[in-house]
Amino acid sequence: MPWNWDHRDWPDFAWDGAALVDLEARFQRQAGTLVGALKYVGSGQAAELVVDLISTEAVKTSEIEGEILNRDSVQASLKRNFGLEAPSLRITPAEQGIAEMMTALYRGFDEPLAHETLFDWHRMLTSGRTDLSDIGCYRTHPEPMQIVSGADYARTIHFEAPPSARVAAEMERFVGWFNESRALPPVTRAGIAHLYFETIHPFEDGNGRIGRAVAEKALSQNLGQPTLLALSQVIQSERKTYYLELERANKDLEITGWLQYFGETILKAQTYSLSLIEFLIAKTRAYDRLRGQLNQRQEKAVARLFRAGPEGFKGGLSAENYIAITGASRATATRDLADLVAKGALRRTGDRRHTRYWLTAIEPEVSLVR
Repeated sequence: MPWNWDHRDWPDFAWDGAALVDLEARFQRQAGTLVGALKYVGSGQAAELVVDLISTEAVKTSEIEGEILNRDSVQASLKRNFGLEAPSLRITPAEQGIAEMMTALYRGFDEPLAHETLFDWHRMLTSGRTDLSDIGCYRTHPEPMQIVSGADYARTIHFEAPPSARVAAEMERFVGWFNESRALPPVTRAGIAHLYFETIHPFEDGNGRIGRAVAEKALSQNLGQPTLLALSQVIQSERKTYYLELERANKDLEITGWLQYFGETILKAQTYSLSLIEFLIAKTRAYDRLRGQLNQRQEKAVARLFRAGPEGFKGGLSAENYIAITGASRATATRDLADLVAKGALRRTGDRRHTRYWLTAIEPEVSLVR
């Protein structure tokens, strides 16, 4: 079976627009809710909230590709980029690079896509890499660009991209299409843009991260503002499905099924972003209420719980966890935890060795998720 780029009509994708009407409408409604949610954030906290959302996306888009980054380091780098006070942490080139790329995406969302934009993103992503031949340019290697799995003697080829000799021409056509396609509905445009880019697979490495950034740029342009979308968070949680859907879509030019899948993924990402905004708003309120009431150990433990995000600290906080986080003795940990419960910062469940503690200060006053 030929790949989609082997078809005579490539890259003239076909889809059923009527099958996407509901998805497009739901996206627009939730986008309005997301914008409205920011009204619950004071101007002083808005930049911090943006950094929180972007840092989550930066870490997750790297995690999809098997690269595990330190979220605190990525966040510190983003804070510096946004002119905010940041802790002095050791930041690797990869962490600095993804932070720079996400900052550029956020600030330049409405600019036309250009080859140099993509080259800059690639240079940022591959900062510190010495194993690549082509950095900040499209791939030139003569070997086939393939997505494979299995041992060498029994490899399965899931996809093969166009040969490197065709990439420059393919990307010239892609960039032109992207800049001329803004009249398309946002979900449709973003879904096509991501699949189209991933099909060409123009770089030696980093195509997934850049391809997801291209999709977010498309959505942001259609909305007229940065999406602050947790797209990679959702894709990473359902990574096998993501790769399976890409593999299916890479064999045909009729892509209604792909656009429906990608549209549902975008809607899940919007819902997650809303829950994260709720969480961050509640976090700010909790810190305001508890300011000056906690000792350093308690502050450290509460900060660790908040870093776990809306999903919470896996299994709840135990006394042993508290001791490990703070270095407190068991007697001190018992007193500290009881005091946090009394102050309303934590709630307690279970008994004896099954006792666990959970944040109680994360319930928002207004629910943004519908």
